Amino acid sequence: MQNDHTYDDKTDEELVAHTLSDPNRYEYIMARYEPKLMRYVLRLAAFSKEEADDVLQETFIKTYQNLNEYDRSFKFSSWIYRIAHNEAVNALRKMNRLPRTIESKEQELIMERLAGSLDLEHELDNKLHREQLLKALEKLDGKYRDVLVLKFLEEKSYEEISDILKKPVGTVGTLINRARKQLFEKINHE
Repeated sequence: MQNDHTYDDKTDEELVAHTLSDPNRYEYIMARYEPKLMRYVLRLAAFSKEEADDVLQETFIKTYQNLNEYDRSFKFSSWIYRIAHNEAVNALRKMNRLPRTIESKEQELIMERLAGSLDLEHELDNKLHREQLLKALEKLDGKYRDVLVLKFLEEKSYEEISDILKKPVGTVGTLINRARKQLFEKINHE
């Protein structure tokens, strides 16, 4: 990428507009989203770095090819995360693999954020132990793990998760609540 930092302070939507008028500006969108999307893709599945690079490449190709269809009523970040999510799922299907369990470091981060935002210790009458939570997170159903990764690791709002997963906001809330319930049940049965 050029040493031109004139686009660093632009919004995503401004970058999209600039890219539509000058395709060479797409490199700024890629630079802004590559690290975020790489982290997201690696958290979703047991991809090697090479496989994740392939998913990211497909994501950026599809994003570029469909940039004219980007609906500005949605956040651009939600739109590009959705494309990355779909590409990751497609890659997993092609490989006949299931999403992996979340790594310990990520489990701890989820646990800390869950504890902070949901007051887990209070809800579980202080019976919760770190090891139990980590084991429960490993066993959590994939659709629940997806919402937890987006909410507590990627720090996306309900609306953004809705846009990424193409589910109504109410459904996202329901999934997060069910994920919490499933998490508590798994902990209590340990």
